[in-house]
Amino acid sequence: MVHPKTIQFDDVVVDLCFHPSKNVIAAGDITGEVTLHSYSTEKQNSLLMTLNHHKKACRAIRFSGDGNQLYTASKDKSIQTVDLNTGAVKTKISKAHSAPIYSLLETGDNFVATGDDDGHLKVWDMRTNSAIMEMKESEEFISDMAIDDQRKILLATSGDGTLTAFNIRKKRMELQSELFDSEFLSLSLVKHKQKVICGSGEGVLNIFNWGEWGNISDRFPGHPMSVDCMIPITDSIVCTGSSDGIVRAVNILPNRFLGVVGEHEDFPVENLSLSHDHLYIASCSHDQTIKFWNIDEIKEEKVNTKKKAKRTNKPKAFKSAAKENFFAGLAEEGESSKTESKDGDDDEEDSDDNDDDSDSDNDDDID
Repeated sequence: MVHPKTIQFDDVVVDLCFHPSKNVIAAGDITGEVTLHSYSTEKQNSLLMTLNHHKKACRAIRFSGDGNQLYTASKDKSIQTVDLNTGAVKTKISKAHSAPIYSLLETGDNFVATGDDDGHLKVWDMRTNSAIMEMKESEEFISDMAIDDQRKILLATSGDGTLTAFNIRKKRMELQSELFDSEFLSLSLVKHKQKVICGSGEGVLNIFNWGEWGNISDRFPGHPMSVDCMIPITDSIVCTGSSDGIVRAVNILPNRFLGVVGEHEDFPVENLSLSHDHLYIASCSHDQTIKFWNIDEIKEEKVNTKKKAKRTNKPKAFKSAAKENFFAGLAEEGESSKTESKDGDDDEEDSDDNDDDSDSDNDDDID
């Protein structure tokens, strides 16, 4: 499958983000350096900009909706806005949090949300450099966030094993889920954003109904190691990045592993991003690369809802994958391992893997 060539870095890439309208990708690394590259299938990728405005690891990076600004958050506890027309830092909040920042999400024009290692969540008005909402409802790091189309309900997953819904207009917590045994590490919205998927440290995809935050409606085990990142590519299919180094395509309701999209060998997949034209996803890893994967074939995948999944069914390797024999990535034998945190600290643990069948055979696809 045709896709841009791999971008090689000198250090571990912690986060990445595609530009919302151009063939440009931004990356933040473990040293705090931020780079922007143009990418192409017809010519070499090109370095456009290098920024060194963070003192420690750049853990989260997002473009503004119009693509003219780049928001970056760091282990150095700062949030910064870069004007991409000039390459200059436009705004800087040096001590945005009392603990290192772990995650960042744009929540509207000139508004961003940030979560830190201690479970604090803040929403910022970047025009005034001030927090318009501050809450602490979690005991561990805020691992991932998502927001509805109305920009009203913000969801946050945490390392303490909870999903929390915040009403950012009324500046209050709506509801928090029960405490799960394993940390929640990643978050995606599918099925017209009526289903919320939370990836866990034990390799389970926990499925919530929108608005019913107290407990899950379904769960889908099968990843042999933690689901560290996740991104929806259709209304029913998500791509997951795991600490075993494999990027997988998974259909949600009915729950099926569709196949292996690509891999970073034995290095954990740190993050995923979807290109503006929905042609590629990109993944970054401890192997100091950003790899591109063509997802045309995956988007065409259809699941037979009348056929029950069998444990013996092995997912295929899509043409996007450079190698074959990735089937070992869905092991039926349990194994445990330890992954590194977003900037290389050993502060997260993985649990044993699970069977590759959903606990409940829920096939009520709401499309």
